[in-house]
Amino acid sequence: MRDPIKNRYDFVVYFDVENGNPNGDPDAGNMPRIDPETGYGIVTDVCLKRKIRNYVETVKEDEPGFDIYIKDGVALNTSDNRAFEALGVDAKDIKKLKKDDPSLDEKIRDFMCGTFYDVRTFGAVMTTFVKGALNCGQVRGPVQLTFARSVDPIIPQEVTITRVAITTEADAEKKGTEMGRKYVVPYALYRGEGYVSANLARKSTGFSEDDLALLWEAIVNMFEHDHSAARGKMAVRALVVFKHDGELGNAPSYKLFDAVSTKKKKGVEAPRSIDDYEDITVDESVVPEGVTVLRMV
Repeated sequence: MRDPIKNRYDFVVYFDVENGNPNGDPDAGNMPRIDPETGYGIVTDVCLKRKIRNYVETVKEDEPGFDIYIKDGVALNTSDNRAFEALGVDAKDIKKLKKDDPSLDEKIRDFMCGTFYDVRTFGAVMTTFVKGALNCGQVRGPVQLTFARSVDPIIPQEVTITRVAITTEADAEKKGTEMGRKYVVPYALYRGEGYVSANLARKSTGFSEDDLALLWEAIVNMFEHDHSAARGKMAVRALVVFKHDGELGNAPSYKLFDAVSTKKKKGVEAPRSIDDYEDITVDESVVPEGVTVLRMV
């Protein structure tokens, strides 16, 4: 297991979208997610973690120790089985083997944490609870993210589009185009928050300083290698990190988060770019001793 981090961290990330759908809701026709009571836009933590996983997978290219567990096209049991194969364990005899070796659960967990970056970072429930399924245990990860919420209410737009590629030959004989719909947010600035627990890194996954540096790099660049027509133009505009002196921290997270702010410039009714907002600032006068402010972006 790697040498785990020694300091707790809290962080705030701002990112924006222009003429795109940052996180569609499949239960609402893939419209941008929105809080119906307030009109604020939402991007789920699961969406942001996917971007981080994708970045790590792109830059590490199957480098040992940086595989991805939650991965498109790879069954969870396939990844689970790697731990049993590496330890020379037959899954059919797992109950007996665990009785003979009480530390086997820990060995399996350590293999999964050492092999998969996202398990080491976010944790995972590595059992499917079906007959014959492998069980690699449950790991609580040191890095957690909140839902991101737009700084101001958003009004998604439904855009009608046409295409000349007709679905069937029969339809092609009758018409030259087909119509469809696309949902976009003209512009929105989103804010998300996160936590990095040195205590869980030490006790559970071995999340290291190298892993932490890769996490910051992945957050800063999480949209740079994940462009698509549906998502429009997206970019990280600020990453503010609060580094605590110790493992358990020197201040409540919410007090640090409250120190980071921005707002629309005077006279702006409908923001359409980052220039319509004041600079993203940190009120360091309210940051207590024992906490260092780091601006990654």
